[in-house]
Amino acid sequence: MRKIKIAFLGIIMMFILTACIGNGDSKATKRSAADGRISISIWHNFAGDDLRARKVRNMIANFEEENPTIEVDEQAIPVDGYRQRISTVAAANELPDIFLTYAGSFTDEFYNGELIQPITSLFEENPEWKNSFLEGALEPYKYDGELYSAPIAMSATSFLYYNKDLFTANNLEVPETWAEFVQVIKVFNDKGITPIAMGNKAPWVAQSTTFGAIADRVTGTNWFLDAVEQEDASFTDPIFIDALHRFKELVDNGAYSDGANSMDNTQAEQYFAQGKAAMMINGAWTLSSLGASQSEQVLTNIGVSVVPGIEGGKGSGNTITGGPGGGFLLSSETKGEDKQAALKLIYKLSNADAQKEIAESNSMVMYDVDIDKENVNPLFFEAFNLIREVEFAPVYDLYLTSEAGEAVNNGLQEIMLGGDPEKVAESIQKAQSSN
Repeated sequence: MRKIKIAFLGIIMMFILTACIGNGDSKATKRSAADGRISISIWHNFAGDDLRARKVRNMIANFEEENPTIEVDEQAIPVDGYRQRISTVAAANELPDIFLTYAGSFTDEFYNGELIQPITSLFEENPEWKNSFLEGALEPYKYDGELYSAPIAMSATSFLYYNKDLFTANNLEVPETWAEFVQVIKVFNDKGITPIAMGNKAPWVAQSTTFGAIADRVTGTNWFLDAVEQEDASFTDPIFIDALHRFKELVDNGAYSDGANSMDNTQAEQYFAQGKAAMMINGAWTLSSLGASQSEQVLTNIGVSVVPGIEGGKGSGNTITGGPGGGFLLSSETKGEDKQAALKLIYKLSNADAQKEIAESNSMVMYDVDIDKENVNPLFFEAFNLIREVEFAPVYDLYLTSEAGEAVNNGLQEIMLGGDPEKVAESIQKAQSSN
């Protein structure tokens, strides 16, 4: 997998700044275990009351019960504050023994700063476990031939959700080609039904859920990675402008409601669930939110597919944007018996049993596991099986510079308001090439 260049000096300066503004409570302080027991610390963001969060915390509690000589100092930090807390303690070189990370540049920062150490030995000792991860699952956590984490989640951002009853009532099939997609949009508009629900008030939504999938079908993944590196590809190339025009084609054909840029993602989900829109392109998080808020009857009426393929495009028509999600890292400062205990806990939280438990909390995993249909909601079960039949394409803002990612997000909002794709492409290229 191609490594994306990191401006690590800037990252370190950010760490130092957040450390200066942080308070003493932000530091990872390791308590002493009583009676000679080993004490290890772990930080994660499974602080909520959702089923996955409860299951992860229960696994840690069970680990302590199963290992009476090991004491676990656990901190469950809300998602919104997690990155800053970890950045603060990293700057002070006071990371916990184990901490949750995210695939991509976030983990790159810790590796480049020599703040973490490999857990390759776990994979060598458990080859069946290693071989059960889905293709590409471990690649983001591999550096110089060593593995540093095992994902316990999957990031999937571009499922095509559709209302089965609305399609049946209007004698329509789920579109598989771009031409069919545009025709379906026109039919629903003629019927007075919003074709696609979107809440793009936070402008990452159009990029992450929709445009990345469209663009990959037009350009292919290799072109995008070359453009990210500015190697023989530019975001002003005709092929990328074509991708922007495909998104504009949806807008011009009335795919979205007039208020899509002022509606948030949760509102769009509810709008779709209420039958006011025929389709919605959204991520795996929708499986959890709708599963928690809607009846089984509503969930059974929602189907899941992929964004239709584009005739003549360079990319595959059978992809979903996304890839491996978070996993646990081991601090480079953890040694001896502490290290062995920490490795044991990491395995407990990411082995085959853990992957099954997490999957059956209606959460996607990048692991070949069978789930019991009765333990999950019907919408999740359908999506879980679909994901095993597709390939993954890049999520744009995980690879672009922050400035270029912002240019894409703002540019798509502009296009939804009648903006010019060529000018948007110029803004994206300028932002990416300036770093």
